[in-house]
Amino acid sequence: MKFLIIIFGLLFSHSLLAEDTTIDMLNKGEDRTMVFSKEIVRIDVGDTVFWKSIDKGHNVEFIKKNGVPEGVDKFKSKVSKDAEYTFTIPGIYAYWCTPHKSMGMIGFVIVGDDLSNLESIKKVKFIGKSKKIAAPLIAEIEG
Repeated sequence: MKFLIIIFGLLFSHSLLAEDTTIDMLNKGEDRTMVFSKEIVRIDVGDTVFWKSIDKGHNVEFIKKNGVPEGVDKFKSKVSKDAEYTFTIPGIYAYWCTPHKSMGMIGFVIVGDDLSNLESIKKVKFIGKSKKIAAPLIAEIEG
């Protein structure tokens, strides 16, 4: 019987330890408009991030060129729909709201405290207001 309990525990311990994070997609934040409620999120490999479409007109898109670790597939949610992604590859993930990227609606997920692709993240071509928003966020990640 103890053997079965141990096997059961090993099989399901990962899902019990996984921690989910929710980020709201908002028209208005504390300091500015068109924001994600959390701009930097630190999670572990296997955790899931949920983006909630609190205000309509937003989505989530990983920045494919220089913005994600090697081996990560394209991820782009539909506009005005909730989205979720389970992170299986460690590193920094840069993302934006496609319709509002020039307005500074960007965010970062750091998986497994792995900053190995930080230099690549610094090469992301942010546009418009996102350039000013990205610089202090990247500096905070760099710590």
